Amino acid sequence: MTASSSVWTHRLTWTRALLVVGVAASALGLAACRQGEAPDAEDRTLRIAVVPKGTTHDFWRSIHAGAIKAERDLRARGIQVEILWKGPLREDDREQQVQVIESFTSQRVDGIVLAPLDEKALVRPVEEARRLGIPTVIFDSGLTSDDIVSFVATDNYKGGQLGADEMGALLDGKGRVILLRYQEGSASTTARENGFLDRLKESWPGLELISSDQRAGATRDTAKRAAENLLNRYGRDTDGIFVVNESTTTGMLLALQDGGLAGQVKFLGFDSSPTFVEALRTGEMHGFVVQDPFGMAALAVETMADHILGKQVPRRVDTGVVLVTTDNLDDPRIQELLNPPLDTYLPTGE
Repeated sequence: MTASSSVWTHRLTWTRALLVVGVAASALGLAACRQGEAPDAEDRTLRIAVVPKGTTHDFWRSIHAGAIKAERDLRARGIQVEILWKGPLREDDREQQVQVIESFTSQRVDGIVLAPLDEKALVRPVEEARRLGIPTVIFDSGLTSDDIVSFVATDNYKGGQLGADEMGALLDGKGRVILLRYQEGSASTTARENGFLDRLKESWPGLELISSDQRAGATRDTAKRAAENLLNRYGRDTDGIFVVNESTTTGMLLALQDGGLAGQVKFLGFDSSPTFVEALRTGEMHGFVVQDPFGMAALAVETMADHILGKQVPRRVDTGVVLVTTDNLDDPRIQELLNPPLDTYLPTGE
């Protein structure tokens, strides 16, 4: 081998070595990015979109306040976060919620925190966002997809069980009972309905279910009409009623009041509002199952921020559920759940 060929071979070997090192470094960098471990993530503002099912009920106001609390808490830790809040007006407008997700995806937000209106209809936009590198945390209500970061929600099945057990106790194990459902496709309320029905069957054979196939729809007005139809049909033969969300509880309460049956029928609702508290104190309601929407939203946003920063996050977060009755209404913990500090976090006038 000549001196010149020896030099050439040495240069070629060195070039190949540099190429191997460069490829390895690139691969490591790509792997880190794929795992969400962006090295500059803590030095920039994380834009996290929060998309509720609707924007009119008290429940969603608590969700909004909780998301803003998380934003402020994260900033206090030195993590710059901007919450982008947008959702459909009505809780049955699936197409608008899909459009909201698609809009945030096109804006290339860093993450999406979503309460899906429909467990199936929102799968496609969530998976499309993920393919573009935008992760999603699901909260409140489930999605039939494994392509999510985490599910932060109430144990809704347990909430339905609590309702069934309280109904059994109120009626001493005997009576005619109505379940008014919410709307098809909502995973959270379906779980509540199933929990109620399964527990009745398992533990309360003396309770006769006289109606469980009617749906209230997405608003208190549609719920009131559905409730009136049920009361017109079954009227004073009904001993107990269970409903599964805020708008349905409101609609049923109004129908009972208008029909002169408020307080005569054992009535259990789900979610909270000042109206329900007053109805409980006056005896027009006999209890309602409550979640922690304020805490749920804060946990969902914090979970997303941690994921973006490359931290391990739990696949499932249970945010708790409890039955409120006159016996525990004034307990400090119950009062915290019923009166989240909305004025501290929500924009004026909201």
